[in-house]
Amino acid sequence: MAASDLSTKQRIVDAANRLFYAEGIRAVSVDAIAAKAGLTKKTLYYHFRSKDDLIAAYLAARDQPNLALYETWFETCEGTIADKVEAIFLNLARSARHPKWKGCGFLRTAAELANMPGHPAMTIGAAHKKAFEAWLSQRLNDAAIADHAALARHIVLLLDGAFSTMLVHRDPAYIEAAGAAAASMTRHAL
Repeated sequence: MAASDLSTKQRIVDAANRLFYAEGIRAVSVDAIAAKAGLTKKTLYYHFRSKDDLIAAYLAARDQPNLALYETWFETCEGTIADKVEAIFLNLARSARHPKWKGCGFLRTAAELANMPGHPAMTIGAAHKKAFEAWLSQRLNDAAIADHAALARHIVLLLDGAFSTMLVHRDPAYIEAAGAAAASMTRHAL
């Protein structure tokens, strides 16, 4: 692929990222994405066969940066494994206080596509969530927690539940409370 093709494709994904995250995937038209990227719709369709392919690319582009951010928050926190787990939640609460925060793009997309379980974006979203759970399970295993996989699953449930509750109430205190619960469960597992 030529460099200009790559930069054009990236411009499209960047535009989709901004619009899908801000407004939702169903609310945003392909025309709006093309306009935001400064391209024609024909050019957009040259790079993406369908809006569904673009939705999948949007989530794929969010995957590694989100996982890297969680890992950074975890690794830079000083303290016990429980403190490190809670740091993920506390940093998310800080992020949620930003006026442009709209929640977890993976969960929001899954909610919009709930009636389409075979959609490529659902596969990408599920893989993202599984990758985070596996990463967390490994960190808990490294800390010598015997049932690290079960604890990781419980923490993920707290995290995703807190994401949902924050969207309903617009109150980051819910994710802080979930973080305190996750830290308590982690301390208990030690």
